[in-house]
Amino acid sequence: MVMGNEPVIDAESISKSYQIFARPADRLKQIFWRGRKRYYKDFYALQNIDFKVYRGEKIGIVGRNGSGKSTLLQILCGIFPPTDGRLKVNGRIAALLELGAGFNGEFTGRENVYLNAAILGLSVEEIDSRYEQIVSFADIGDYINQPAKSYSSGMYMRLAFAVAVCVDPDILVVDEALSVGDEAFQRKCFARIEQIHKRGGTILFVSHSAHLVVQLCDRAILLDGGEMLMDGEPKTVVGNYQRLVNLQGDEAAVMRETIRSLGEEPHSQEPSLETEPVSAPISEDSETEATQDSDQTDFPVPEKTPAPEKLHGSHFFDQGFITQTQVDYVSQGAKIFDLRIEAEDSEKVNHLIHGEVYYLRYSVEFFQDFIFVGFGMAIKTREGVYISGEHNLENNVGIEVNEGDIVDVTFPIVNRLTPNVYFCNAGVIEQNEHKFLHRILDGYMFRVIPGKTGQSSTCLVNLKPEDKELHYQIRPRSR
Repeated sequence: MVMGNEPVIDAESISKSYQIFARPADRLKQIFWRGRKRYYKDFYALQNIDFKVYRGEKIGIVGRNGSGKSTLLQILCGIFPPTDGRLKVNGRIAALLELGAGFNGEFTGRENVYLNAAILGLSVEEIDSRYEQIVSFADIGDYINQPAKSYSSGMYMRLAFAVAVCVDPDILVVDEALSVGDEAFQRKCFARIEQIHKRGGTILFVSHSAHLVVQLCDRAILLDGGEMLMDGEPKTVVGNYQRLVNLQGDEAAVMRETIRSLGEEPHSQEPSLETEPVSAPISEDSETEATQDSDQTDFPVPEKTPAPEKLHGSHFFDQGFITQTQVDYVSQGAKIFDLRIEAEDSEKVNHLIHGEVYYLRYSVEFFQDFIFVGFGMAIKTREGVYISGEHNLENNVGIEVNEGDIVDVTFPIVNRLTPNVYFCNAGVIEQNEHKFLHRILDGYMFRVIPGKTGQSSTCLVNLKPEDKELHYQIRPRSR
């Protein structure tokens, strides 16, 4: 990470409030009374936000709908002034906040390019020199000469993103806009974002896709109810965001305070039928320790383990190799327990051989009746990147359960993962209301070890069949 001594964004006690009137007539009364009497209530979209952003950082901002993410970005971009607090921004900001924001529907694409680039501070000469690059990146063909009101949402996004990234911003702000484009264009956008970052640009990225924040960012901020609850390592922040996302009322308030405090150590306790699962948030300190240990003792490379003969062609279970970052959602009528991976002979294992078949299993106890329940699982890297997932709701296939029922769930998996450390999630969903009845993140940790023939792939997944070998054939060049 390239970091300067001075922050490119310095936000100190930033707040943003709006006046909320019960009736339209109260606005008029307020004008006449000139502040001597109040006919409104203050609503704080943001309250006392403090953080600094340094050159070269990639920061993800996560939070539930209405948490203040977009308001914060609009203030950082100078669209709205803060009600209270101090904000200092050093450098040119290019933002993708809303599709078509700043576009004039009556103007052509070409005219909107010049308009938007001028707003970002470019001179006409600078825009002229970059115009062909912008048009080529947007790739909307002859529509560049058509009025913007004729554009689809995807075309709006293409042109807006092309302008934003081709003006060489010091700070690029992206607020969920990339969810509109097709896959090919999204790949091009993320490649361009990486180019901006490599030359020292700063990226602020807002997304509800937790795995993207973990994968793309090196720091994350959690907002909820207009307040900043956490600022730290992405996997830690995202884990606590996922704990909070389905809670309401008093439960959400308690969880907010627990996350904010970060005073107590997190717990990792195997849920059982006799006790409620421990629901402590991940602490940043413990996550840092786990990451540091991953390079030393908790996640040793196979060659340095105490029993190297076991780590080549023989799966087994190591009782000391357990997750330290488990996060449980609050139970809402069901509870997952006994999450595990088993071999073909039903032996519980956490060291798996590459290329063999295993079974991810867990049980669920239900505390009330449900008519449409689904079950899911996911496997991810230690950095939080999701590799594989499955559920039984693909074709609206759910099951009906009664209070007191226990359901045993099995997901067969072919282990194509390359040697490394991975984590499993498990979840049970009530499909009618589309809510988690219970969910466990990082509930089971396992290591993949090479098969008897070894393992030569350098990526996360190896697709080569075990009974096939790499084949070479040399042919003379035809004359």
